[in-house]
Amino acid sequence: MANPWAGEVALVVDGERLVAKLTLGALAELEARLEAESLADLVARFEGDHLRAGDVLMLVCAGLRGGGWRGDLPDLLSAEIEGGPLEAARVAARLLALAFRGAA
Repeated sequence: MANPWAGEVALVVDGERLVAKLTLGALAELEARLEAESLADLVARFEGDHLRAGDVLMLVCAGLRGGGWRGDLPDLLSAEIEGGPLEAARVAARLLALAFRGAA
């Protein structure tokens, strides 16, 4: 079970319930993949109106890896996410909210 007080969010990928969490390592990985200059730039990218599906997928991937998942972006590209793109976007938003604002 995901613990929001620990920054965790659940996501079902290929029928398996996984826990995602934006650890410092996961955020560093995401910064590098998105070529963000800082954490503030990273957050601003997700708050803007020009959010891309690839950005959401990279954020979800970083969160899953922060939660202990051993896969990587190519694995997620071909995976079935329960709830589809809308659920992936919801999980991405929740991960950011928990990582930078605490449990809500």
